[in-house]
Amino acid sequence: MPQARAIQRGTRQSPYKMRLVIDQIRGKDVNDALTLLQFSKKHAAREITKVLKSAVANVEYHARQADDSVDVDQLYIKHAIVNEGRKLKRWMPAAQGRATPIHKRTSHVEIIVAVKESR
Repeated sequence: MPQARAIQRGTRQSPYKMRLVIDQIRGKDVNDALTLLQFSKKHAAREITKVLKSAVANVEYHARQADDSVDVDQLYIKHAIVNEGRKLKRWMPAAQGRATPIHKRTSHVEIIVAVKESR
């Protein structure tokens, strides 16, 4: 059963915001997920779309290498997860000469797509 994955590391958006979008597409067909992401207003949808298209391209590439054929309409999102990446640490001036930390969070997005089993 052909499957492939794509990972995007260091996406400049917090994992909490990315997870709101990735939870909507987990387990769906690839075409349905791409449609949902296309019409989403969230910035995270744009980044997740890139990763999803890359995973689909990876499935097609692996199938071509194995002299096999894959129907893109039969693909679904088997595994989709967002992990926390490095934090960019910055400082902001505060009252009485102090400084307060600012953590600019980043995300790691991983998507695995696979072919549905025909029953």
